[in-house]
Formats: sequence, structure tokens, C-alpha cells
Amino acid sequence: MAARRALRGALAAAVALAAALALDNGLARTPPMGWLHWERFLCATDCAADPRRCVSERLFVEMADVMAAEGWRDAGYEFICIDDCWMAPTRDECGRLRADPKRFPSGIRKLADYVHSKGLKLGIYSDVGNKTCAGFPGSYDHYDLDAQTFASWGVDLLKFDGCNSGSLELLAEGYRHMSVALNKTGRSIVYSCEWPFYLRPVQQPNYTEIKRYCNHWRNFYDVYDSWNSIKSILDWTALHQDSIVKIAGPGGWNDPDMLVIGNFGLSWDQEVTQMAMWAIMAAPLFMSNDLRRISPEAKWLLQNKEVIAINQDPLGKQGYRITKDKGFELWERPLSGGAYAVAVLNQKEIGGPQNFTFSLTFLGNGLACNPACCIRQVLPAGRNWGVYTWVSSLSVEVNPTGTVLLKVTAL
Repeated sequence: MAARRALRGALAAAVALAAALALDNGLARTPPMGWLHWERFLCATDCAADPRRCVSERLFVEMADVMAAEGWRDAGYEFICIDDCWMAPTRDECGRLRADPKRFPSGIRKLADYVHSKGLKLGIYSDVGNKTCAGFPGSYDHYDLDAQTFASWGVDLLKFDGCNSGSLELLAEGYRHMSVALNKTGRSIVYSCEWPFYLRPVQQPNYTEIKRYCNHWRNFYDVYDSWNSIKSILDWTALHQDSIVKIAGPGGWNDPDMLVIGNFGLSWDQEVTQMAMWAIMAAPLFMSNDLRRISPEAKWLLQNKEVIAINQDPLGKQGYRITKDKGFELWERPLSGGAYAVAVLNQKEIGGPQNFTFSLTFLGNGLACNPACCIRQVLPAGRNWGVYTWVSSLSVEVNPTGTVLLKVTAL
């Protein structure tokens, strides 16, 4: 218990410092939210064979229409982001990046204008190296020109990948250079990096430096549409929380990758787990799914106002695991107003629902429910649990691979 309290105290002190070290572009004061094509649509470029799945102007126009018309924008999902494979195979005669003329016949500027007309923002993709991960032209030796090009097109977010960089020195220099180049354009462009992910096989990332240049950053492998992928992301995050939680905060966030809710590989309980845990982790919420064909249940979960409010809490502190016991994990996240979000995760993949019982003194370094608190269940369904005291124990029933998300408000 003393060790856990010491950890939480150290994390809280470090978070206060982190806000002063963030990239000074005034953006991403809460985790960005939006839609990104990669996990669901990958690098599909044959529009004749499969026009609805092709990475094309049509895909992003249709997704923007749905986001504006069906509540996604109003729920907070404001970015619609193009990932890899949007480019022509070569730059133009002036050395500028250009969209594939067959798949994006109107060009990115016109697409951005359309997205903006829907009250949304446009994100785009490039790479720090000389080629993107899919083999299209990268930004190496063109950082300033590409930043100016993106700004002239009206782009609002850049996802900057780390393939084909040549060396760790060139990787770091490229990420720094593009950050400065984007700011020099005078346009507000959120900067999404993969810098620490590409460093980690060789060296420990300097997160203080990374946060000075990036608004959010990937640490771990790409998410897949599977429970094993979600579980591995959560396991990695808990294992490394001492180094990553303290740096997250307004202006700079750890990014565990896309939400795959509404696709094919997760059960309902596992979808609840991803949504709940991404809220606890103060993660950017970028869906990668087909909003044109999403189930009512997935839509309800992704648009859940209470979960989004936890994710977007203005205090900006990332949550962390406080205990692990017999297949259960207990996580907490400090919220504004002295409240806490609490997640009880059942990692077991056998049997039926089981109960996890813990003392409320575990929470908030003993302060979350002192002298009493009101507890509300947010997921898997909203309901009030009532008033508890500091010495109370809480017993939570959780389905296998599921999560119960609670909000604890001191009285």
C-alpha cells in the first residue's frame, strides 16, 4: 500500500511539471478526437475493384458527411484523417507532394474545404524518411516544403510516421525539423508523432524532449482488430507507466492507437474495455471503422457522453494501474474537481462473470472517498450506485475480458 501511494504521489507531482514542457502551439489541450482510415481500410488503392473501400476522395467525403449528420462531430470527433497511400508515386515538377490524381481528382485543398464546410478538420499523413511505410514519397529533405504545402491545403493535423529514416539521429532531427516547420507556417496543425516507437528497440525515449515537439506520440505497435492486440497495448502501458504517465498532459499525449470498435474482431465486452481504458489513459480517440455501416451498439458506445467527458477531462492527467490481483486489474484516473475515474478490468478469458472486491481507501491515495463519495457506473451501462464511506469495500462484477468503468466523486 505504501509503495502504491508513493507511486501515485510521484506521478501527480510529475504531471504538474509536464504541462510546462508541452509543445507551445496551443493545440491538443485535451486528447484529439476523430476518425483515421488505416486499420479498417489499410492501403486499398484499386477503386475500380472496390470503390467503397478504396483510399480515395470518395471515402473521406462520405465519412465527413456521416460524421456531420449522425452525431459524431457533435460528440467531439472533429478530425477526419487520411493515413498512408494517398499520394501519387512521385512528387510534382516543383518537388511538392501531390495526391494520386485518379483517387483524389479534386486535390487535397478541395477536400479540406469540403471537410471544413461540415464543421470538421482534415488530417493528413507523411513520413520522416525518404519513403512512407507503404513506399510512397516521404518528407526527408523536404520538411519545410511539405509543411508549407500542408498549410496551403488547409490541413489541420499531420500524422508523421517513422519508416525509412536511415538512423536514429536522422529520425530525431526529422521529427524536430517538421515540428518547427509546421509552426513556422502560421497555421494551427496538430502534430502526431511515432518518434518513441521507432526509438524504443534501441534506446529509451526522452519524453521531455518529445513533448516539446509533438502533440501526441505512439509508443507501441499498431493496433489490430483483435483482443490480443488490445490486451498487449494495456499490458505494455501498465509495464511502462512509470515513464510515460508523468509526461502526458494538456498539449501532449501518449497515443495507444486507434479505436477499432464497430469492426469485426472484438466482442461487446472487449469493445467496452477498449473505450473505457482509452478514457482512463487520456488517449487520443481516433476511430478506424466504417461509420457508414456501424451498429447501433457501437455507435452508442463511441458517442457515450459520460465516457467522452472522462477522456476529455480538462485536468489532463493520464490514469494508471494501481493493483493487479488474480486476473483483475484496478486502474484510476484523477479528474477535475477532485473526482476519479476507476476501471475494473477482468483479464480472464474463461468462465463467467466474477466479482472483484477492493477497499475504497485504495483510490486517490486514500482521498477519493474521504469522508464519503458518490459512485456512478458509466460502463457497460450507466447507473447510480449511491453513497459510500471511506471505509467501505466495493464489489464489482465484471465479465471475462470486460471492464466496469466508474466515476467516484467525493462528498
